Amino acid sequence: MEKKALDTRIVTAGRDKKWTQKLVNTPVSRASTIVFDSVADMKAATKNRMNKALFYGRRGTNTHFAFQEAMVELEGGVGCALYPCGTAAISNAILSFVKSGDHILMVDGAYEPTRNFCDTILANMGVETTYYDPMIGEGIRELIRPNTSVLFLESPCSITMEVQDVPTLARIAHEQDIVVMLDNTWASPINFQPFEHGVDISVQAATKYIVGHSDVMLGTATANERCWDRLREYSYLMGQCASPDDVYLATRGLRTLGVRMRQHEENALKVAKWLAAREEVDHVRHPALPSCEGHEFFKRDFKGSNGLFSLVLNRGNTEALTAMLDGMKHFGMGYSWGGFESLILANENINSLRTATQKEFAGPMLRLHIGLEDTDDLIRDLELGFERFNEVLKNT
Repeated sequence: MEKKALDTRIVTAGRDKKWTQKLVNTPVSRASTIVFDSVADMKAATKNRMNKALFYGRRGTNTHFAFQEAMVELEGGVGCALYPCGTAAISNAILSFVKSGDHILMVDGAYEPTRNFCDTILANMGVETTYYDPMIGEGIRELIRPNTSVLFLESPCSITMEVQDVPTLARIAHEQDIVVMLDNTWASPINFQPFEHGVDISVQAATKYIVGHSDVMLGTATANERCWDRLREYSYLMGQCASPDDVYLATRGLRTLGVRMRQHEENALKVAKWLAAREEVDHVRHPALPSCEGHEFFKRDFKGSNGLFSLVLNRGNTEALTAMLDGMKHFGMGYSWGGFESLILANENINSLRTATQKEFAGPMLRLHIGLEDTDDLIRDLELGFERFNEVLKNT
């Protein structure tokens, strides 16, 4: 394949004429039944059903095949499975590689629904989960058991933003033939190359930066040659598929991913550095800043950052946080992130989401997603928020 720069690959990936039919964008092909002209054609399609051939709607149409091909070109691996949301991608990837009696290792800073899945669905199946310190490094050896089948990573971690030493963890897991999975959503397909660092399956909540406009739910799991056949077939057997309309919007969002990520990164770093200088802030947890755990791994392994980071306040209570957040003009309060808009969420008890590690923070945490607005407007919004925050603290 011709070697192309990243921005060029973002624009051209998955745009083979067999998918686009000479249009700039791949058309939306909605289908359940595929009709064949002859018995021979039907047998040929059935035989070739695993190789991007029109066979049955749940196997995909050209709309799906184009997006899957683009994801593999950008993120790596050999195949990409699609799901109706990121959580479905995580749960089905794990389910594809565990059985009753197995044991998995799950990073303690995982996305909350991932933890809930382990503690309920997997537990009911007889699969045991051990949560581990995100910064454990070589110490992961001590937690591996003969029945450990999956090591799951999320880097940076959800909310607390620790960056893991992925190559070290993957190397140790592979010594015991353990499948290594990574929630790679924060980096998107372009800022961390999972298969160059030992990952077997990389999961994306395409809902976030790939779609980029907060209007689609979609998940992907991209796998290497070792895991692709099983991931593809098990996901199919569990009924996983995605709407072609949603996949079309994800493909369209992918085309501007590079420029959006650079702007998110620039805006977020400006706001993060401003926050780090505020007297109300104990420290900022942004992977690109030295104050974040695992910053050294970010510098070594990542190509860039984005708009999502957290900060720890040095004091605060529920009343003060409520006054701050309720008056925001440019920061919305909502779950998810990765769209063009800025968001803010408060977390007063991060330890309720952790079992292997407990954080002794000076005060409550705020998680910010910095969107594409003017940063001076965002900073002024935060400044006024801190005024409300301080006014309540002064009177309590």
